[in-house]
Amino acid sequence: MSGAIWNLLSFIVALGVLITVHEFGHFWVARKNGVLVKRFSIGFGKALLSWRDKQGTEFVIAAIPLGGYVRMLDERVDPVLPQFKDLAFNHKTVWQRMAIIAAGPAANFIFAVFALWLMYMLGVQTMRPVVASVTPQSIAAQAGITAQQQIISVNQHNATDASSVNLLLVEQIGSHSITLGLQDIVTQQRRSVTLNTAEWRFDPEKQSVFDSLGLNLARPQALTEIARVAPDSAAEQAGLQVNDKIIRIDGTDITQWTQLQALISNAPEQQLSVEVERSGAVLSIDVTPTLLITADGFSQGVLGITPKVSDWPEGVLYTRQYGVIDAFGAGAAHTWQFIRLSVSMIGKLLTGDVSVKHLSGPISIAQGAGTTASLGLVAFLSFLALISVNLGVINLLPLPVLDGGHLMYMLVELIRGKPVSEKTQETGFRFGALILLMLMGIALLNDISRL
Repeated sequence: MSGAIWNLLSFIVALGVLITVHEFGHFWVARKNGVLVKRFSIGFGKALLSWRDKQGTEFVIAAIPLGGYVRMLDERVDPVLPQFKDLAFNHKTVWQRMAIIAAGPAANFIFAVFALWLMYMLGVQTMRPVVASVTPQSIAAQAGITAQQQIISVNQHNATDASSVNLLLVEQIGSHSITLGLQDIVTQQRRSVTLNTAEWRFDPEKQSVFDSLGLNLARPQALTEIARVAPDSAAEQAGLQVNDKIIRIDGTDITQWTQLQALISNAPEQQLSVEVERSGAVLSIDVTPTLLITADGFSQGVLGITPKVSDWPEGVLYTRQYGVIDAFGAGAAHTWQFIRLSVSMIGKLLTGDVSVKHLSGPISIAQGAGTTASLGLVAFLSFLALISVNLGVINLLPLPVLDGGHLMYMLVELIRGKPVSEKTQETGFRFGALILLMLMGIALLNDISRL
């Protein structure tokens, strides 16, 4: 199965699950409040499959899997016979209507807790955030961070693994300082340091948040031995082979893969003398890196070789697995971290601390779905939880076309004692739809530019 088809299928499964969860929230609370639900649709367009239950609700799976809706009996939309008025949405109290609207995002948050609960029950392999080295002159170096220390907290929020540290650091984009709690892995001594992030620049498309701060975590390292030579590459044409150990390039000793990358990248279409160790003998091979133009328009050299990697450092990789109760607590805490991050990122978009060029659309989500699904159920559950939280938070934004917009109108109705006029609501819906379409367009263009 090709990668594109796998991504598409994974995307459809993920979106189908999350939309069903969201709409079921509206549906369930509407039923509990005595509202007649006329249709529960997953997808838009032509119905592929439909059936009715005893209460008369039509359940539909439609052809376009890009959304869904719950259609309730409502006098503002349909003619309603007098004997059925008590079943209409618009005849319920403001609090009942607010509960029905809020139930969709709430269901997304509950599902995220469930998905992460299941993930922690199954066990998730993760890594301890142990600092292996610090980049000279970096933000981390200036704060006095040294190797062999584990990050245990970010701004007083406890961090259990590298993933949670990553989320907590991303949440601090735009902050002028970040306080890290550290523990020496040998002496177990604890201390805290403050990073001066007033000039911090982080581009998630080019580097990790750790790299941007100068923190190099303990993990497998790329070696200077060749693991793979790409067919028809400059390396194959020159005679480089798997298991060759590169020891010198144009007289420069090579001790790290990053050195090799820099030398090759800076020498497109230039002949280089590469010394390799092969079967105990040292050979000198002339090779000319191929010219590659990057997406940013820069020229770089490429050999077409992949390095071998070292084993994981001892004690860094471990499995987080809990029993039923503890897994629920971990899932709830992880969900709350996702919620905080999502709200924080929306705020940073509004303040300009995060650029709209980092918005992701359906193509990026499909790629994420395909990648995590390939890694297994545990990774896919984490992805579903993250997207479910994002869906819930976005739907709570006070845009009239979203659930948050409906809640905003109902809040105004509570304060004024009467509903917002139909004309005002209609104007708001058009304005909200325009903003939403603009954001979706930007996200889609970002996706296309990343291809």
